[in-house]
Amino acid sequence: MERNGSDATDNHTIEDNTTAQDGSICGYDSLHHLLSSNLKPHLFTEVSRLLLGLNCGKALEPLPLPDSAKSLSSDHDFDLQAFSFGADGELMRQPRVVRVGLIQNSTALPTTAPFSDQKTAIYQKLKPIIDAAGSSGVNILCLQEAWMMPFAFCTREKRWCEFAEPIDGESTQFLQEYARKYNMVIISPILERDVNHGETIWNTAVIIGNHGNIIGKHRKNHIPRVGDFNESTYYMEGNTGHPVFETAYGKIAVNICYGRHHPLNWLAFGLNGAEIVFNPSATVGELSEPMWSVEARNAAIANSYFVGSMNRVGTETFPNPFTSGDGKPQHTDFGHFYGSSHFSAPDASCTPSISRHRDGLLISDIDLNLCRQVKDKWGFRMTARYELYADLLANYLKPDFVPQVISDPLLHKKSL
Repeated sequence: MERNGSDATDNHTIEDNTTAQDGSICGYDSLHHLLSSNLKPHLFTEVSRLLLGLNCGKALEPLPLPDSAKSLSSDHDFDLQAFSFGADGELMRQPRVVRVGLIQNSTALPTTAPFSDQKTAIYQKLKPIIDAAGSSGVNILCLQEAWMMPFAFCTREKRWCEFAEPIDGESTQFLQEYARKYNMVIISPILERDVNHGETIWNTAVIIGNHGNIIGKHRKNHIPRVGDFNESTYYMEGNTGHPVFETAYGKIAVNICYGRHHPLNWLAFGLNGAEIVFNPSATVGELSEPMWSVEARNAAIANSYFVGSMNRVGTETFPNPFTSGDGKPQHTDFGHFYGSSHFSAPDASCTPSISRHRDGLLISDIDLNLCRQVKDKWGFRMTARYELYADLLANYLKPDFVPQVISDPLLHKKSL
């Protein structure tokens, strides 16, 4: 991606407010582009090694994509990048290469537009991006959290519940056609209306099989109560546990948004056998950006699986001001959703993040054999001592729990 705006050749000449104005990083799509444009090639290679790691001892390779996908990217102005994760060759198993895609997007109409128009406009915006994924041979595609609506959950206005749908509702039906058309598994995070249980609202990911069938669902386990993101006005913690879905292309799981801050949540999906865990999110720069790449990458390393992280893009402004309960003045938006979707691998390598401010599709080939290879190399699962943690957690849940703290007997003794 070319630099936006200024013709300056030194990033120090870009004013500090550039990022705040358009969501770019000093006029660049991403940190990766900023570094590649401003460092000498040998320095950039070394910085990339430290920031992105090495996959099987070498830098990730770009993945060639068909001209049809590139044309869709150009015609509809979305970022399109692709990379390939490899694994070592084995004597007893063939490679298990799966092509996986992540979509990030902004909303298409102002939040003041009729709700049905907003939803239809998002469908229209996503069609060429999904087609690009399909024409590129993507096997598993994941959309961002609550992709079919603005992320209105922090306004605490109940009218946004009108966007909620049953599992087999309009958004699922829209994506089922693409799943059948492209023989593609699609993960669709929606606002769910549970019609069989008093029309309870959930934050849910629907897993659509490559034949257009509904394989199952997972409901968000952890609900934030942080600043603007006090989402329990709309839904509470999920009740589906940590399901892993066995698909035609591998065993997948979905750790929705705030669950990425909970290491045991990541662990549980791994214990259930996940090979790829998707983290569809909606989070803003001021709140979480320094954590974004760190948590997903750590989860991939600690649990020996791949992680696909996607975040929505743009600033969504709402008609009525709201407050966060933190003393800050009332406002009408949450800040900039910073995109930056990326993949992390169990060997500590990861892709560059795609755009911080544009719609985008990130595609990666991943060899699932790498999951077992990393387990064999590091032995994290074998050496984990789960029995120690099980005992601690069981005791911690008791009302009379006392932390295991051994104090220096001289610590509180008065000196003579």
